[in-house]
Amino acid sequence: MRIGTMAADPSGDQAITQLTDQLRRAADDGFASFWLSNIFGLEALTSLAVAGSQVPDIELGTAVIPTYPRHPAVLAQQALTTALAVGPGRLALGIGLSHKIVIADMYGYSFEKPARHMREYLSVLLPLLDGTPVSVDGETVSAHIGLSVSRPGRVPVLLAAMAPRMLQLCGERTDGTVLWMTGPATVRDYVVPAISAAAAAAGRPSPRIVCMLPVCVTSDPDAARAAANKELAIYGQLPSYRAMLDREGAAGPGDVAIAGDEDTVAAQIMALADAGVTDFVAAEIARGQDRERTRDLLKAVIAAGSPG
Repeated sequence: MRIGTMAADPSGDQAITQLTDQLRRAADDGFASFWLSNIFGLEALTSLAVAGSQVPDIELGTAVIPTYPRHPAVLAQQALTTALAVGPGRLALGIGLSHKIVIADMYGYSFEKPARHMREYLSVLLPLLDGTPVSVDGETVSAHIGLSVSRPGRVPVLLAAMAPRMLQLCGERTDGTVLWMTGPATVRDYVVPAISAAAAAAGRPSPRIVCMLPVCVTSDPDAARAAANKELAIYGQLPSYRAMLDREGAAGPGDVAIAGDEDTVAAQIMALADAGVTDFVAAEIARGQDRERTRDLLKAVIAAGSPG
């Protein structure tokens, strides 16, 4: 199981510099990957193109880019351009539907038929990323276009998937999934079997299961979980995440946070590998002295899994 980390939200005029510093430290600390969300702050692909061009080797992932506001041809063009900027084999393109409150209420797009939208979206995005022109007339997405952007290497697509139809589509068409607020039992008993079965039926390789969870090494795990419930409260309310928390038997985000002393946190992280996780990505929520304590533990877990 590979270990990655999520970017902390950089802000202000020096946001790109902050992001680059975070990325450089992640690479120096031995993380396999570095993931940036795309919500209301920095645009993820542009930011990773700039920061990633200055820090070599470490994988760069978006977690995730909402599909509705960008035509799939535009996203393919931007992803290929980012891949050129950072070098071959480094970009993992995580995409997702987002949520009705964002897509319909904020952007003004229809959020009807989300599974159909994603299926049609992928029918344009995936061929273009592979260098093949498309001619698609869908109910929600249409495109008659090819791209001339050079392809430095394949850009894998990971789909944020939680509902059954999305999990099937993920296994059938993409390289894997990016999960958030999804606990280990749900990953083991629901996500991995559904995606793996769909991939096998489609004759595709075993999918990547990228699992992102809050992490805090601390002597006061109850306080850490309470803080997670407060800071991440929205994820206990959005329907798709609420469904995953309910499936896990979790009252709120704090209940799926990985919190405790070094041994407890290390054991919970490694148990995710047994659940079928291929990539664990830490959302480091610790504050004060616990921040360095958490990073030190993650570095130790990485070192323990390295040969020699």
